[in-house]
Amino acid sequence: MTESRPLALVTGASSGIGLEIAKQLRSRDYDLVIAAEDATITAAADSLRHTGTEVRAVQVDLRTAAGVERLYASATEDGRRPEVAALNAGVGRGGLFTETELADELDIVDLNVRSTVHLTKLITRDMAERGSGRLLFTSSLAATMPGPRQAVYNASKSFVQSFAEALREELRDNGITVTALLPGPTDTDFFRRAKMVATRMGQGPKDDPADVARQGVEAMLNGDRKVFAASLAVKAAGLVNSAVPDPIKAKLHRVMAMPTGKGIG
Repeated sequence: MTESRPLALVTGASSGIGLEIAKQLRSRDYDLVIAAEDATITAAADSLRHTGTEVRAVQVDLRTAAGVERLYASATEDGRRPEVAALNAGVGRGGLFTETELADELDIVDLNVRSTVHLTKLITRDMAERGSGRLLFTSSLAATMPGPRQAVYNASKSFVQSFAEALREELRDNGITVTALLPGPTDTDFFRRAKMVATRMGQGPKDDPADVARQGVEAMLNGDRKVFAASLAVKAAGLVNSAVPDPIKAKLHRVMAMPTGKGIG
């Protein structure tokens, strides 16, 4: 990797928002370490390489502690430390909690919550020692509301949001900025993987992941606390959700996460 260029680490970067975040950082002259569980991370790295940009792809399962440690070791193997870390990896699962598989729900906890804490612990200690760094957490509009039919996912994003807010206060005297990116429904593979394509939410309008990533990276580089991205509708929903009582938001979410053609029940 090019010693004179800053290094950025991006997780969940094989497609969607994560890949677009990597593109944004590449355009700002960062070298990249990108990670994802699937083999397409190699093709993503190929698409990001151009003259002057070094890209290292790491295929790794961040649901495991060993996977997190392996990613960190790979990202720092040449003695460099990331100056930017975009923790974007995440997974969801739709459906009634009593009917979904426990393994699927625990995957959400392991990836969205556990790996985020583990990787952040490793990265922030380096940043604090150096006295500088930028963190971007991909939270979600879902963090602002209870999520019937998506209960564990919304709870995991509420954790990420609270975690980011707490770290921002803890680390502000260490030269480290922390920014939370809260997208709404986005045109990625999320709804297919979460088995939510047939829901009202899955069939509704979605933002371009490139717009979400651009707003997120701009907010991070500006040192902003959080950004609702990308459309005006998502930004308005973020403001409205701060005032609407949780029981009302829960009822609305239940309707939006319900498969189309079925009653609320």
